[in-house]
Amino acid sequence: MPERTYRIHIASALSGVRVELIRAWERRYGFPRPQRTSSGYRVYTQQDVALLKQLKQLTEEGVAIREAMKMLPQLQRKVAEMGEAPLSEVSVTSLESWRSALIAAAEAHDQVRVGAVLDEVLSALPPLKAFDEVLAPVQREVGDRWHAGRMTVVQEHLVSEVVRARLVGLLHAAPENEAAQHAVLACFPEELHELGLLGLALRLRHAGRRVTLLGQRVPPADLGKLVAKLRPDLVGLSAVTNSGSDSFEAALKQLLEALPRGVLIWVGGASAMAHADICERLGARVFRTGDDWAALL
Repeated sequence: MPERTYRIHIASALSGVRVELIRAWERRYGFPRPQRTSSGYRVYTQQDVALLKQLKQLTEEGVAIREAMKMLPQLQRKVAEMGEAPLSEVSVTSLESWRSALIAAAEAHDQVRVGAVLDEVLSALPPLKAFDEVLAPVQREVGDRWHAGRMTVVQEHLVSEVVRARLVGLLHAAPENEAAQHAVLACFPEELHELGLLGLALRLRHAGRRVTLLGQRVPPADLGKLVAKLRPDLVGLSAVTNSGSDSFEAALKQLLEALPRGVLIWVGGASAMAHADICERLGARVFRTGDDWAALL
C-alpha cells in the first residue's frame, strides 16, 4: 500500500510549519523534497511531515535552521524508530472549526464566546501554532470583512481586543534569554495596529531571541535614544495603516534619522509592503513572509 501523501497546506497544518517556510527550506536546503502529482502539485509524505515537526521543534529551541538541517540523518532515524506519524486530519478540521466559531462570535457581538474559543485553542495548541493557524488568520479575515463593509468597527474591535490580550499573555509566558541576540520592536509614530508586531515578538522569543517590545505610536526621538542605549542587533518597525507614499516616506525618514547608524532595520506590515520601493531606497529592509523568516531568525 503506497504511503499517504498530503498537499502543502495540509502538511503545513499538520506539522505547524508555515507554507512559506516549507517552500523556503526546500529552496535553500533541499528539504523537504516533495513528490509531484500528475497535475504537478507538490505532495508530502507522512515522514516529511514528521521531520518538519522535528525541525520546527529544534528551531523553537534556538537551533539555527542551517544547523538543524545538518541533523536530518539523525532525525530520520529518530522518526523511523518512534514510528512518528502526523496529527490526524481531524486537527485540520478543528482549526477550520475554531476559525469559523470566532467569526460567528464576532458577527453575534459575543466577546465572551470569542474569549472562550481562544482559550480552547490555546489549551490545545502550542503558542506559535495557535498564532499562525488561528489568531493571525482570524484577525486578517476580520480586517478583510471590515474593509469590505461586511463587519462593523465594533465587531472588529471586540475580536482584536481579546486576541491582543491573549497574545500579551503568551508573550509573558514565552522564554527569555538575556544573553541572546536582541531585537527592539516598535510601531510607526502614528500606527495603532500592533497585533502583527506582537506576533513577531512571540516568534522571536520562542526562537531564543531577546525582545524589547514598545508597541503603538512610538515617537522617533524616544526610539532613537533607547536604541542608542541598548544597542540591539536589529530594530523591527511596523507600518500597517497606509496614508499614502508621502506620509509613509516622511515617517520612515524621521525614524531613520533618529536611529543610530549601523543598526539593521526591518520594516513590515501592509503599508511597508505597499511602499517597499521607498524602504529599499532609504536603506531599510522590507519584511516579507517566507524567506525573510529564515533571514530574520
